[in-house]
Amino acid sequence: MAGNTFGKIFRITTWGESHGTAVGVIIDGCPANLELDIEFVQKELNKRRPGQNDLSSPRKELDQVEVLSGIFEGKTTGSPICLLVYNKDVDSSKYEKIKNLLRPGHADFTYFIKYQNRDWRGGGRASGRETIGRVIAGAIAKQILEKIGIKIFAYTKELGGIQIEKIDLNLIDKNPVKCPDELVAKKMENLIRDIKKQGDSIGGIIEIIASGVPAGLGEPIFDKLSADIAKALMSIGSVKGVEIGSGFQAAKMKGSEHNDEFILEKGNIRLKTNFSGGILGGISTGEEIVVRIAVKPISSISKKQNTINIKSMKPEEISVEGRHDVTSVIRLIPVAEAMIALVLIDHFLRNKLAKIDNILI
Repeated sequence: MAGNTFGKIFRITTWGESHGTAVGVIIDGCPANLELDIEFVQKELNKRRPGQNDLSSPRKELDQVEVLSGIFEGKTTGSPICLLVYNKDVDSSKYEKIKNLLRPGHADFTYFIKYQNRDWRGGGRASGRETIGRVIAGAIAKQILEKIGIKIFAYTKELGGIQIEKIDLNLIDKNPVKCPDELVAKKMENLIRDIKKQGDSIGGIIEIIASGVPAGLGEPIFDKLSADIAKALMSIGSVKGVEIGSGFQAAKMKGSEHNDEFILEKGNIRLKTNFSGGILGGISTGEEIVVRIAVKPISSISKKQNTINIKSMKPEEISVEGRHDVTSVIRLIPVAEAMIALVLIDHFLRNKLAKIDNILI
């Protein structure tokens, strides 16, 4: 299956299925002699792990990361890095009952049409467990980026139509919905519990911010930084839209309102505002990169829906049982951070080839 590799220099290939033996990632192009903190990688994985509270899937997975190659005596060697997580709490019985039914909102139909074959156990390759490899690779990219002063964080901006009213970044990790607004976080929690009782699901909006990004990252025309960010985030299964900076609000503004004027600050050129979201002409400006993603509702719901049996080619009703989240927004936050990290590290390394001075240093 093509399309499993992302990046030009810092390249990752994810592998594995939801109910297979394991899922993981191969990273090629990571510089040698990076002192790798595996505990940090595990902490990032823990953020997307299921079964952490009553708001998420009851599937119990420790998601313990294991290193197979590319790391020796705590440092990267320059060779391909392979890390994996074994699937421990697998139960395919619920899926076997509906293996011939196309689940609405899922990739069942499109995978079957394309390959005439599909892994029906938990969605197989199209499952959200594929993102484990992304989070592992992103955690390694983050460790490199932190050394050059780049930090990435994300939070729930909207959930099921409930929007935040204020932002206190210190609150993000202090509530299960990863919301920077304490009062709104409680409303979101209650909404999830109500929707769960209804056998339904909800979507939302995640905002991702990258600070400390130097000016000059990104390639002109087709490999714009903004284009790669959009591709990276749209490659996440539940993401239906991407906004950078002012996003769709730009369509309602005048040029005089939207243009970020240039100013001098302590001898450095800065932007007075940041409607561009830290990117102009596909190249970073040095301001914060601000991105928002629209996340669709979880497709697996117990409410009855109409579908087709691909074996009998007759209409049937379907109710998707099993251990599912009400929303993927919360557990997608570390995935979104990881994808931004992977784009930034790849462009940072590519930027080293942009000028002869960079090569001769």
